Amino acid sequence: MSSANPRPPTADLYDAHVLNNYGRPPLTLVRGRGAQVWDDEENAYLDFTSGIAVSALGHCHPHWVQAVQHQAGQLIHTSNLFRNPRQGDLARRLVERAGPGRVFFCNSGAEANEGLIKLARLHGMRKAGGVEGRCIKIIGAEQGFHGRTFGGMSATPQEKIQHGFRPLLTGFSFGKLNDLRSFADLIDQDTAAIFIETIQGEGGINPATPEFLRGLRTLCTENNLLLMLDEVQCGVGRTGAFFAFEHADVRPDAIGMAKGLGGGFPIGAIWIGETAQDLFQPGMHGTTFGGTPLACAAALAVLDVMEQEDLLANVQQLSPAWHQQLAALVEAYPQHVKRLKGSGYMVGLQMVEDAAGWVALLRAEGLLAPMAGGNVVRLLPPLNATAAELTQAVDCFQRVLAAKS
Repeated sequence: MSSANPRPPTADLYDAHVLNNYGRPPLTLVRGRGAQVWDDEENAYLDFTSGIAVSALGHCHPHWVQAVQHQAGQLIHTSNLFRNPRQGDLARRLVERAGPGRVFFCNSGAEANEGLIKLARLHGMRKAGGVEGRCIKIIGAEQGFHGRTFGGMSATPQEKIQHGFRPLLTGFSFGKLNDLRSFADLIDQDTAAIFIETIQGEGGINPATPEFLRGLRTLCTENNLLLMLDEVQCGVGRTGAFFAFEHADVRPDAIGMAKGLGGGFPIGAIWIGETAQDLFQPGMHGTTFGGTPLACAAALAVLDVMEQEDLLANVQQLSPAWHQQLAALVEAYPQHVKRLKGSGYMVGLQMVEDAAGWVALLRAEGLLAPMAGGNVVRLLPPLNATAAELTQAVDCFQRVLAAKS
């Protein structure tokens, strides 16, 4: 049966009906397997975007697909008016990773960070002897990014994020990442918490040094502040440890996580340590969709595969050689590449020019990679990416650099 009005192509549908807040995407992706994706013209790409660090297992990992399909046939949603076994199991396994404490589930990194900001307010009220609104100051880092809610934007000192939405929340001050003195100088009697990304993602792949993180831990302990770490992008194995802060041998008071935790299904979580886990009381915070049986089944499948396939070891073992290959590009093409930054499977090449043009050239060469911080090309392979796939990405980059030299 023919139709007088055939379905328009996806690009036309976007032009006609999808809000233009992202600009127009350059590709229509239709399927994926492992580290590869295909567009609607059957062109294959090596996907080192990983859904911006979300697809930790690559695309359509068989165990993950089976777990999600099975749970979808059993029970999808209940709300938090009732218990569900998957949420209890996932909370237990995250506590085993993070340490003694409790977990709250939500739907995204922005929601997790919003919960951390509320946690800081509650801690500040307790610190101020029950007086609300006095001890509300949160110290963050310049170039940080914590999401696009009003709380997240207020904690993100970037004009491109905040412009058009002022007035924002008050009570935020910002020190320079890895400059402990700049943070110490901002602490006063009204400070409740320090809140940073362990590795800044959107800001340009800027890792906090182990010495800096240990210094922040000391400052927080000495001044009765919460140390809250945003591990939304850099956590869940991306650096070769489950949490990126583990490399510094510190223990925060609270952790925000999301992205790779669900392996492609939306889920966020907050872990709160024992000293602050009693601050949230019934009715103070909540979510309709947080921690559904389906979302938790997806996250449990990610943890299963990480353990069964020893993906932390995969990142640890393959990263050094890959980083050497990328560093060789910096040496070979200093007119285009300034330096290599990052850790594990979360790295960036800081370019001399704006990164947008390089991202387009890499895409034409068959490599998908996002930008960060304006002039950084970010590489976020799935945690099970092989040595051959890592080398393939370097070869793509090398060909693009050679063609422009």
